[in-house]
Amino acid sequence: MRWFNLLLLCLSILLVFVSRVHGFTTITTAATGRTIRKSSEIPAWKIPVPSLVTIPPHAHKRFVIQRRQNQQQKVSTLLTSTANDTMDGSSSSANEQSPRKHNNNDNKNISNLSATLSKLGMMAFIGSMCLALPIVLFPPFLLYKLKLISQVRQQQMALSAGQFCARWLLRLIPFCTVQCYSSPEEETDPQPCVWACNHTSALDIFILLAKDKQLRGKRKRPIKIVYWKGLEDNPITKLLFTQCGFIPVQMAANSAGDDNDYDLKSFKTLLRMSKQAFKEGFDIGILPEGQLNPHPEEKLLPCFPGAFTLAKLSRRPIRFMALHGTHRLWHARDDIGMTVTGRDIALRVYPGQGRKLSSAAEFLATFEAVVGKFATTGKDLDDDELHAWIDGSKWETDKKNEISRRTTEEDDDENKK
Repeated sequence: MRWFNLLLLCLSILLVFVSRVHGFTTITTAATGRTIRKSSEIPAWKIPVPSLVTIPPHAHKRFVIQRRQNQQQKVSTLLTSTANDTMDGSSSSANEQSPRKHNNNDNKNISNLSATLSKLGMMAFIGSMCLALPIVLFPPFLLYKLKLISQVRQQQMALSAGQFCARWLLRLIPFCTVQCYSSPEEETDPQPCVWACNHTSALDIFILLAKDKQLRGKRKRPIKIVYWKGLEDNPITKLLFTQCGFIPVQMAANSAGDDNDYDLKSFKTLLRMSKQAFKEGFDIGILPEGQLNPHPEEKLLPCFPGAFTLAKLSRRPIRFMALHGTHRLWHARDDIGMTVTGRDIALRVYPGQGRKLSSAAEFLATFEAVVGKFATTGKDLDDDELHAWIDGSKWETDKKNEISRRTTEEDDDENKK
């Protein structure tokens, strides 16, 4: 079956480069519903794939001008300052070194040629995924419709097929370098849990699918991801998400960085489907930021405690996952989009079996401290501080200090009276 899927992948890649589109091709972005019309006789590999973020059709010239201005500004900065920004992204073994020990040169200094090749490779990768997914997802769908397998088995097979496609296409089209920091060999008996991860780019889902086996190990439980239902406007993401049984949440369309306007009625469906997913042997994956982060190297977006709510209601522990660098290939901001400024990506799965947190406040503080550090810098906290956050001792200490501070302030107020 794997060799058959691999053959289909090769055929899909071939189709990307040799197929031509006649007449007009209409592409609708999932974020805004805007359509872009392309003229006839354009090679398919030059057509932008349906995007999960908005890319204005007139943005190319602005990207070129902005890139030149950025380069001039960087040269001026380097001449007037001795401090160089450093970004993480080592090619050494993930299981041998901690991500906080790496200190590479800034990825934004890549050449124009390297940036162009990476962009073309990324577009070929996504285009191949768009062609390969319908092919590899059809057999599980057909088996389910013929009542030869259960729906649960069909969803498991669909998820495995999607991961297989992403993994092999990333090997065949290495447009980026992905470094994973995890110890999956230590997890001999993974327990059901809720996974919480930051969100920076429309590439995140493809990279996580490609590296899931390396991140969470061969014994991993299949995972169902909570996603915005508006992404179903894109036929490829709709096919992948619905066939894998991912869990939709309804909210109004917005731009990256704007406040989310959720449909509260959809949360009932979320809770029901999450409960059923745990019974069927799945984990749940959720993105607490709720949308793409338009400033991923500064800070996380204000996070929602939905992961804690799911974990509490299902009596499951929470585990943290972090990613850094996907924004350098495909940025959430419309004025940057697919302007490639770096090709190194880092993924992190934190050790242990997770923990049942005491409150939503503890979850938010732990997520922002642990995941926020890696998401913005590509590096972990110092070992002692990291372990203190993961085992809960840091939160308990901070809470006691806060209570003591408030008590002292109240006593001072009483004395003044």
